[in-house]
Amino acid sequence: MISAAPITFILIGINVAVYIAELIFPVLGQYLFYANVGSDTEYGNILRVFTSAFAHSQSQITHILFNMYSLFVLGTLLEPMLGKWRFLTLYLFSIFGGGLGFLLLSTSFGSVVGASGAVFGLMGAYLVFLVKLKLNAGQMYLIIGLNLVLGFVPGIAWEAHFGGLVVGGVVGYILVSTRDKSKEKLQILALLAIGVILIAGWVFGNAGLVGLSN
Repeated sequence: MISAAPITFILIGINVAVYIAELIFPVLGQYLFYANVGSDTEYGNILRVFTSAFAHSQSQITHILFNMYSLFVLGTLLEPMLGKWRFLTLYLFSIFGGGLGFLLLSTSFGSVVGASGAVFGLMGAYLVFLVKLKLNAGQMYLIIGLNLVLGFVPGIAWEAHFGGLVVGGVVGYILVSTRDKSKEKLQILALLAIGVILIAGWVFGNAGLVGLSN
């Protein structure tokens, strides 16, 4: 199983290692991994969007357990279908989508942490695959719908879930629509275009935050 989805297991390993490091050295979570989207020191800090996706709540072990279980299930399904590098691309785009979703949709300054945005991106991509390949997607609709509703529980960043879901779905659509070898260049160009749009959204969102704080 590991040989069929090596990136999935590497990602799980990194998340677990960071979580253990957080427990031993709590300062890591506070100053290195958390993405304080509304902080004056965080404007434009894209790096923390990615590092925060590998850290989890130190007080609630269910946070990392749920995310790692979901990553295991979805990763072992998607990575063999996509290949390791396309799967990693999907995962990273979904992380950014989660961070961007929080930045643009959150009504208050705050911080986000955890792999949930990336996991929702994998959910969105898998749903698109099922629909495009004309397979039964009923159960996936139910899972996504239930998790989106649960995202409105206080303390959970539904904005990051929604952002990851949307971006993961779009990237998944690109990957499944251009899966033929003859469309490889089109796939790369489409992914680059999505990247440019996401970065533009990040710049716009940060400019809005700066304006609100002045």
